Amino acid sequence: MSATSSAKATRNAENRVVVSVKRLFAKESPDYVVMVAMVLFLVIFGLVMVLSSSFVGSALGNDGNFFATFFSQAIWVLVGVPGMLVISRLPPITFKRLAPTGFLLALLFQGLVFSSLGITSGGNTNWVRIAGLSGQPSELLKAALIVWMAAMLANRIDQIFDYRVLLRPLGLGVLLALIMVGLGNDLGTMGVMVMIALGIGFVAGIRLRHLALVVAGVAAAGALMAAFAASRMNRIVTWFSGCAEEDYLTGCWQTVHSTFALGSGGVLGVGLGNSRAKWSWLPEAETDFIFAIVGEELGLVGATLVIASFVVLAVSMVRLVRNQPDPFARFVTAGVMVWLIGQALINIAVVLELLPVLGVPLPFMSVGGSALVSSLAAMGVVMAVNRNGARSVSDYLSRSGSARR
Repeated sequence: MSATSSAKATRNAENRVVVSVKRLFAKESPDYVVMVAMVLFLVIFGLVMVLSSSFVGSALGNDGNFFATFFSQAIWVLVGVPGMLVISRLPPITFKRLAPTGFLLALLFQGLVFSSLGITSGGNTNWVRIAGLSGQPSELLKAALIVWMAAMLANRIDQIFDYRVLLRPLGLGVLLALIMVGLGNDLGTMGVMVMIALGIGFVAGIRLRHLALVVAGVAAAGALMAAFAASRMNRIVTWFSGCAEEDYLTGCWQTVHSTFALGSGGVLGVGLGNSRAKWSWLPEAETDFIFAIVGEELGLVGATLVIASFVVLAVSMVRLVRNQPDPFARFVTAGVMVWLIGQALINIAVVLELLPVLGVPLPFMSVGGSALVSSLAAMGVVMAVNRNGARSVSDYLSRSGSARR
């Protein structure tokens, strides 16, 4: 084959890929397209920042391999993004049918953290290691909880004001999920799951006084958990009272150095790859505190770009919720939005010292395969239930009922 014909074949293949992508989103609403675009942008931008923030720690912990962490995260991106697109093509009724089974399996998977496979890190027992791979089952549990709650509420939409419906089995299921995570001392994940439950409940129309009771109960439980965990209580106390000199090496180290990193970035930053904080000054620079590295290297401009991307993602998902007539699709979209946007707000607030350190990663950007894949899978479900031309769950059930009659 000549060089000319080879180049022509390559161009034809590239054109077919472009046409296929255009067809994939041709019939979708602008909000749908913007939502997907923001997710892909955050994933790609996050991968760049993972490379920049992790190469020092990666070299120290992997026999001089500067790119070990980056390559690991890149593999999860290559798994998660195609997985999201595949999930987005499934019929919405599939997720509703599998919701109970998926939630049960996620609870069982979460239970593995208390077995010999469980790993304790940072005072939390919320990891498992299987066949050399480690992950957080709670990330999968968040996604399963959303789909299960959406299915339960959609099935009981006419009984939404009956508190007995909220308690059995909805309330018991949510409580069980919270207990499973709480037993591992993961207060940050518990907080995110409570936000998810409250967000879906609010969109579903549950009475505010019932939601207020949930908030009060969870606040009391959270206070008790903090009181019986010395390290967590120390972080909360130092956050309230401010960092004294004797706290510098304990409860204040991360927050002080994240603030230093953000402050040193100025407007335009010190330049991509030029962070000083990642040279063992800021622990978890590529995970929970990656936003601090963004602010240091890319300055106020880069930090604002990240925040603006999450804001645009939130607005596009809110518009999808408001325009979605199907209850199941509406609740799923709302739940995933509250999860990802709420978690992003918590992460950024911790970096800005507006909240005590909670160990919550920044969605789509922080290092972590289980968190990334679970988030992208959840977005795939959102894409599926909001896809133009897909038969909604309500439509499917009404047609099935007509056929049986």
